[in-house]
Amino acid sequence: MLSLKAENISKQYRLGQVGTGTLSHDLNRFWHKVRGKEDPYLKIGEANDRTTKGLSDYVWSLRDINFEIQQGDAVGIIGRNGAGKSTLLKVLSKVTKPTTGRIYTKGRIASLLEVGTGFHPEMTGRENVFLNGAILGMTRKEITRKFDEIVDFSGVERYIDTPVKRYSSGMYVRLAFAVAAHLESEILIVDEVLAVGDSEFQKKCLGKMNDVTRGEGRTILFVSHNMTAVKELCSKGILLNQGQINYQGDILSTIIEYQKSSATESSYIYNGNLDEAIGNENIRIKEFLVSPIKGELLDIDSGVHVKLVFHNYCPNITLDTTFELKNYEELVIFHVGNPVSNSDSKIGEYTVEFDIPAGLLNAGNYYFRLYFGKDQKILLLGVDNFIGFEVENVKVGTMMHIYPGVTRPTFEYKVQTP
Repeated sequence: MLSLKAENISKQYRLGQVGTGTLSHDLNRFWHKVRGKEDPYLKIGEANDRTTKGLSDYVWSLRDINFEIQQGDAVGIIGRNGAGKSTLLKVLSKVTKPTTGRIYTKGRIASLLEVGTGFHPEMTGRENVFLNGAILGMTRKEITRKFDEIVDFSGVERYIDTPVKRYSSGMYVRLAFAVAAHLESEILIVDEVLAVGDSEFQKKCLGKMNDVTRGEGRTILFVSHNMTAVKELCSKGILLNQGQINYQGDILSTIIEYQKSSATESSYIYNGNLDEAIGNENIRIKEFLVSPIKGELLDIDSGVHVKLVFHNYCPNITLDTTFELKNYEELVIFHVGNPVSNSDSKIGEYTVEFDIPAGLLNAGNYYFRLYFGKDQKILLLGVDNFIGFEVENVKVGTMMHIYPGVTRPTFEYKVQTP
């Protein structure tokens, strides 16, 4: 049974600040549209068409999105930052309207988008639970029946009668997820806000979402940069790139396509506003570079030098970084983590460098998964498929030798002859 359908969905935003005359312009545009006429403010030589890349002050965040989702499907929506994932969820949740296209849904939608979305900061946790239920069309009796279960799952019982503006971001997310998952909606939409909070609660959330889709037959749309979580929860996937669908199919094939597209970039350097760099309120990544230790080509004899530069916003904690290297078959090559401070971390810039020695990696394509942790138990930031690189083969004489396996070590042989 069809649960959700997107038909030619596109979303356009205006760039820059809204200046004077904007309201009158919008009214004039609306009047021209009603009469079937062109946009009166369209510049000469520009087209009123998203397929044409003009020089106007507008940008298409989504372009021609089409898909169908059946009841009970768990669909992972993946892609790099800026691909349009969060915008798509907002459109599907009816937080914002699409510029063009239509959305068909069967049943009620509960969504967990940005931290704070759907909660009134001046109201208590208890009041917000009832408010969200009312928005979904549930009666007070139905909400009361679920209330104890929601509070118990969220773990904020002590603060349930406190205004949510006094909650930490982790408490906010725990209560918001509990509300979205336990209230009786047919479709659950979850953005990557689950990155906030400790790893135990994240596991708890994934377990609940598994129950929702497999046990209760509800539909889930899940956005995350954590490919392990996506693969564990979802059976189908949609890959977004620059506002368009690049691929859709079973989740493993979708993840592999994502990794292939991500692995073309072996460096990341951000020189703009640090608040817009990859990361969150805890960590912002400034640089991640992969280069050969010797020579100019990454091959099995060159070795690999890795450099990470990041800005830490969390003082007085034990800060640690973990690097996990995988190949396209999702096989972990190594997983190495080290603290970069004791319990006295400072706010500011940190640099971490290490070498993968020559003779370890076989020829092939690899990518990094990166984690930042607090006190060895709380995840501050996780980034999947962040930097990819290819290790080239080398020629031996005139023949190109290709060896199986993920490693290619060089051993010293001691041979005794007769």
